[in-house]
Amino acid sequence: MGRIICCGLGPGDPDLMSVRADREIRAARHVAYFRKKGRPGQARRIVEGMLAEDVSEYPMEYPVTTEIAFDSPDYVRLLADFYDAWAERLARLAETTDVVVLCEGDPYFYGSFMHLHARLQGRAEVEVIAGIPGMAGCWNAVGQPIALGDDVMTVLMGTLSEDELTRRAGNSDALVIMKTGRNLHKVRRALAAAGRLAEAWLIERGTMPGQRVMRLSDVEERDCPYFAIVLVHGRGRAMETAE
Repeated sequence: MGRIICCGLGPGDPDLMSVRADREIRAARHVAYFRKKGRPGQARRIVEGMLAEDVSEYPMEYPVTTEIAFDSPDYVRLLADFYDAWAERLARLAETTDVVVLCEGDPYFYGSFMHLHARLQGRAEVEVIAGIPGMAGCWNAVGQPIALGDDVMTVLMGTLSEDELTRRAGNSDALVIMKTGRNLHKVRRALAAAGRLAEAWLIERGTMPGQRVMRLSDVEERDCPYFAIVLVHGRGRAMETAE
């Protein structure tokens, strides 16, 4: 019996990958990774130059990404069928050999592999290797502590409604807003309504080639890439009280 080993790759810079993940990837003979059709895939880019010459690669191409609304029945069905099929294929491979699955960031933190993880229970031995979450790479790129003292840090999705984004932004100290991409304008409006826009940073491609770090208030009205996170740093509430 083989194993399915999901390696967290960290925020994007290969130097920020764990030693353990690096070791498993370099020794792998079968490697699977997610990607959009027609693209090499971010996970595959991170491990460029690390794979063995005789490795067998299994690109898991999403059947749909932004072509259909993510909450539509068709989107849900297509993705469910996709994960079902790949869980079956990986389980069969793992009957005789180890299979490494690549996952950006940390697999247990909004990682796509979790959809396979749930389907593989009882069918294969699964091991998950932790990775540095992408948000950690982004707040290090800003060069400021994300939270201090008793600050409450809230992680939000840019896909939430504008009203919910505004409410939660106003009720927290430190903020991390993921899935910004096409939702950037909505996120910006919500932060402005909550009185937090002046404190917000936009980090595009954090730790990757082409990284950009900008005050969100200085960003012109434009689209931003998929790998983009908005941060609002905490204020160190307990520390201010103590002073």
